[in-house]
Amino acid sequence: MAAQFAGAWFNGGGLVVCDLSHRCSPSPSVYAVHASTSTSTPTVHVSGFSTGMRNLDLSPALDGVPDEFDWFELEADLAHWTKSLRQVQWYPGHIAKTEKELKNQLKLMDVVIDVRDARIPLSTSHPQMDLWLGNRKRIIVLNREDMVSTEDRNAWANYFARQGTKVLFSNGQLGMGTMKIGRLVKALGGDVNIKRKAKGLLPRPVRAGIVGYPNVGKSSLINRLLKRRMCPAAPRPGVTRELKWVRFGKDMEFLDSPGILPMRINDQSAAIKLAICDDIGERSYDSSEVAAILVQMLARIPTVGIKTLQERYKMEENGEVGRTFVRKLAIQLFNGDDHQAAFRILSDFRKGRFGYVALERPPR
Repeated sequence: MAAQFAGAWFNGGGLVVCDLSHRCSPSPSVYAVHASTSTSTPTVHVSGFSTGMRNLDLSPALDGVPDEFDWFELEADLAHWTKSLRQVQWYPGHIAKTEKELKNQLKLMDVVIDVRDARIPLSTSHPQMDLWLGNRKRIIVLNREDMVSTEDRNAWANYFARQGTKVLFSNGQLGMGTMKIGRLVKALGGDVNIKRKAKGLLPRPVRAGIVGYPNVGKSSLINRLLKRRMCPAAPRPGVTRELKWVRFGKDMEFLDSPGILPMRINDQSAAIKLAICDDIGERSYDSSEVAAILVQMLARIPTVGIKTLQERYKMEENGEVGRTFVRKLAIQLFNGDDHQAAFRILSDFRKGRFGYVALERPPR
């Protein structure tokens, strides 16, 4: 295995150190943020940074993209970029209340539908969900399938298949995939009434609880299943505030629940991706910092690249990314307002203006 280092870049046959002015020179210095057991692959330490957002302005050497894109390396770099930023944390009072009530409702559920954002399936996975569910039957639904590529969908489908987990893709806004969810819930929960009949009890509807992070599309999925607006839904976190059971015909009942998050998010790389995808409250993060990180990620992802960003915003082709890109966009279009520039970049990503873009792939 080759060594992987965050904030690192190898240029040709040697190690390169770059400072904030983008001057690069050979150096034997290496700063290992995340490394594997082998050091067979040369690495580089990007130095010359002070604290704060200047960590996000990397060398133009990062403009190149390897033929085989290394998602593991991007994750390592993301962990490095986020170290100097203000932590993203969001745990409003209604989430604490919901978590307690949800645990009590779990014993009533025959099937649990774990809804996640298809762009960041791991980052929208609650770290305690497995513990809460135990052996209860679960379906993982990757919502917003329209925002990721076929390659992304295939990669995640194979990943969950290897784990023996049922996974479906959906588009809660347009209703794609929702009927499959209903059929699978009915199939998985069918043995409930077989057992009840054996005990001499009357049949009852199969009960499915829909759980997940804020703004991943739980209420929209229920509304599409019911073909009417029974649950409040809006494209922002925190709209659903209480648990609500809704009936679906004679055979099924669904529990809509508010988004739940850990009390403390220890993985700040995941937290940044939640902010980028609008799956966490906007008061929890600095939009300029988050937009700068997004620019850095999109510049590295082969299906987007820095040229796509430059062409969209009619920026000069100087290879600048991160915080510098956001600042120049602010000057060019928003009279120097970094917040407005950041909002534009984040909004464009959330609306799919950069194409089909996932921000993570399955681990190796």
